[in-house]
Amino acid sequence: MEQRRLGRTGRHVSALGLGTWQLGADWGDVTEDDARAVLAASVDRGVNLFDTADVYGDGRSESLIGGFLSERPERSVTVATKMGRRVAQEPENYTPENFRAWTDRSRQNLRTDTLDLVQLHCPPTAVIEADTTFQALDDLVTEGRIAAYGVSVETCEQALAVIARPRVSNIQIIINPFRLKPLDQVLPAAERAGVAVFARVPLASGLLSGEYTTDTTFAENDHRTYNRHGEAFDKGETFSGVDFGVGVQAARELAATLPKSVPLAAASLAWVATRPGVTTVIPGARSVTQASRNADAAELIDGGFDLEHFDASVREIYDRRLRESIHPKW
Repeated sequence: MEQRRLGRTGRHVSALGLGTWQLGADWGDVTEDDARAVLAASVDRGVNLFDTADVYGDGRSESLIGGFLSERPERSVTVATKMGRRVAQEPENYTPENFRAWTDRSRQNLRTDTLDLVQLHCPPTAVIEADTTFQALDDLVTEGRIAAYGVSVETCEQALAVIARPRVSNIQIIINPFRLKPLDQVLPAAERAGVAVFARVPLASGLLSGEYTTDTTFAENDHRTYNRHGEAFDKGETFSGVDFGVGVQAARELAATLPKSVPLAAASLAWVATRPGVTTVIPGARSVTQASRNADAAELIDGGFDLEHFDASVREIYDRRLRESIHPKW
């Protein structure tokens, strides 16, 4: 698995990481045994970055990772967690006292004295714009609670504001064949600044697996059911904000441009991973099969198929089907 520099941290992480929202909540039930199997399968395929959050299952995802890594100390895995979504999204809740409480809880869950990387979890824009936010994060580094920090964002404007901060290690933003706006300004700006980019939701909540039809349904406790129109949190987090029916058809068209031997999911992950400025891609997985399929994309990153032709198809379908409804929003 190709290794890439994680911003200013001095660490290197795999070009394909693992997002662990699925192991906590909001994607249907995943047993503890299945969650551990996903972590093991990913590490065994060369993944050395786990991305989690204190809100995923209210700490369940963090705790599963902490337990798993304590049993496999020979594995060197960077754990990036996130904080800030366990309270009302009001700027006044982003205080130094809360930062310390949140990181102390994550340290306990992950069974570590110093967290490798902590990201603010899609905070309000006012929090991103406040100098006091980043002073508080600097203080956490000085105190040894965290080794580095970044911000997960919803919009390109937020990403550019974060990249301008001098000690930010990474941003996390949605990038996939159905979400192209970050390619315009965010990725070049991050590359110039030496800020790492984690590409999240790279399969558009599964739309880019190519396995869905317009009749596909999801469990009631799956955000693809209850947040399809932004009822619970930002609409862009579910199917990248794409209308489900439109997304199914767009995915079908994109898959048709590929050789039969290349799955759409693997092609999509490889395409994201090879965009200049992307450090790592963090697809999720609910099963060993999904984790293995995600890791298979590593074989395509080094030229396992015609990425230029696929890129042209991505842009044509995006421009024709999605740009008008998606590009202006995020």
